Amino acid sequence: MEILFFCTRWGSEELKWADFSRKVKDAGFDGVEASLPLHPGDQENMMESLSKYDLKLIGLHWDTVTHNFGRHKAEMEQRLFALAAIDPLFITSHTGKDHFSFEQNIELLSRAEEISLSTGVPVLHETHRGKFSFAVHQTKLFLERLPWLKLTLDISHWYTVAESYLQDQHEALELALFHTSHIHSRVGFTQGPQITDPRYHEWQEALQHHLICWDKVLNIQKNEGAQFFTFTSEFGPYPYMPSAIAANAVAGCQWDLNNYMKDLLKGRYTNHLTKYYAG
Repeated sequence: MEILFFCTRWGSEELKWADFSRKVKDAGFDGVEASLPLHPGDQENMMESLSKYDLKLIGLHWDTVTHNFGRHKAEMEQRLFALAAIDPLFITSHTGKDHFSFEQNIELLSRAEEISLSTGVPVLHETHRGKFSFAVHQTKLFLERLPWLKLTLDISHWYTVAESYLQDQHEALELALFHTSHIHSRVGFTQGPQITDPRYHEWQEALQHHLICWDKVLNIQKNEGAQFFTFTSEFGPYPYMPSAIAANAVAGCQWDLNNYMKDLLKGRYTNHLTKYYAG
């Protein structure tokens, strides 16, 4: 099973696409995870730059935030179709709202699946605060109702919402891991979605809880015969990045952390395959 590593565009929006793509390629990433630029010229620059540097694309849908359900659904449809039209590897979607009803979120998830089937572009749904999947126990209900549902796992959100590493929610967590098809490799903890630095001694417990779950996901995917699996390094800028860091150092620090996560996981899963997921 091939492991592919992606870099988030989040936090680097000030860079021209050509400069960003060259930087990503030089760092050893296989591709970029990004939302669709609003301006057609920027979309063209993105696609040309990714092609020039032979970088794959994961589409990101996060920008449907309307609280009115009818308008929300229409905007989601528009954005998913637009992303699918540029033929990404798949789309990660921030789907629904935590305050929508269960049936309303089911309607959104079902519509996203219809769009996926009609376009041929898989739509994965990110585990995220504020969305249908804001907590592991809630996500379990959707997975039981919609067994075809596939997740982008950002487990940092669940640790924060539950204020625990989910030791007491084993059944719900295991079900979610079986439905995970992509991972956002940001490290959070029980009081926030992003630690300061995964290289620091005081954050090793949090890092290990993430790695245990990620190991399990790769083991599941390998045993199911997946041809490839994807990680996106997704440490974010301020306000995810602690504000105590000097403003002019935040961008560099974010880049360093995302590179570190890529190299850590590449070493863990590419060079020591059998140790961490033997099947």
